[in-house]
Amino acid sequence: IDINMGCPAREVTGKASGSALMRDLTHALALIEAVIGAVQVPVTLKMRTGWDRENRNAVAIARIAEGEGVAALAVHGRTRADFFTGNAEYETVAAVKRAVQLPVFVNGDIDCVAKALKALEQSGADGVMIGRAAQGRPWIFRELRAGLAGTSAAPPVLAEVRDIILSH
Repeated sequence: IDINMGCPAREVTGKASGSALMRDLTHALALIEAVIGAVQVPVTLKMRTGWDRENRNAVAIARIAEGEGVAALAVHGRTRADFFTGNAEYETVAAVKRAVQLPVFVNGDIDCVAKALKALEQSGADGVMIGRAAQGRPWIFRELRAGLAGTSAAPPVLAEVRDIILSH
């Protein structure tokens, strides 16, 4: 089960959900406790670096999550106020990685092998999480898998692209 404290959409944050949970650590802690207490499967947590640039608290939330038994973290290198604009920053992700013993996945602006390698290097994360870059391009995962292994993947052939389009 993945707890999503990363969604910046107003219709989500306006209901004290998504990245709005990063503004209320008491509520976030209660939610994490409730989910972990209710399930018998691993619980992960996705978050942003904070609510805004003046309130980056991903490290504090990561420590809380680890203390409650969260199995892994994914950190989008933007604040809620950033939405999806500007460039993701990975320094906060690196601080999260240094602060916890959990697997940490870096997210934000990763749409090719070169950017995945840069994000991993700058953050020290254990892996990458792909979001919007997979929309309309599901073969990105094999490209990244190959690139991270030091090889390259062949681009999709026209028939594969056609089949994907038709299936959608």
